Amino acid sequence: MTLEKNVRDFVKLGLVAISGLVLAAGQAQAQNEPELLSVHANWTAYTVMEDGKKVCYMVSRPQKDEGNYSKRGDIFALITHRPSENTNNVFSYMAGYPYKGDSEVTVTIDDEKFALFTYEESAWAPDSRTDKRLSDAIQAGSTMVVKGISSRGTNTTDTFSLKGSSAAHKAISDSCGI
Repeated sequence: MTLEKNVRDFVKLGLVAISGLVLAAGQAQAQNEPELLSVHANWTAYTVMEDGKKVCYMVSRPQKDEGNYSKRGDIFALITHRPSENTNNVFSYMAGYPYKGDSEVTVTIDDEKFALFTYEESAWAPDSRTDKRLSDAIQAGSTMVVKGISSRGTNTTDTFSLKGSSAAHKAISDSCGI
């Protein structure tokens, strides 16, 4: 998969995730709108149809976001399954600001560290093996800390609770047959 396709897919998924978060419970769902599967503490599980193919994802927002910034957009961590593309456990991060060019994001889950590559406002694991390790660590861990640097040189630290991540992962895996 090319970087351009990854970025395009991630941006599309990010927009889907954001729209999914604002949907009211019980609202009728159209074919291309996210469908809420379940809420598990700090993680929420969704499905959505993209080009007639089912996508399942779980999303969370940080409990605490720190940095000396005046304005920042929405922040999301996601794990996505795309069975039609034979991909699962794809970790992605939306920072709410553009990253410094050629910078890395550091994710620490309990005592395990991961390096992500950045593009504009998003960050990803470099390969499927790292995605799987990240997904497993999220499910087994208690806290995730994400550190990045904005295009203006602002250091940020976002802290997530991982409570509910295992149940949310089970929900998206069951829904997508993973």
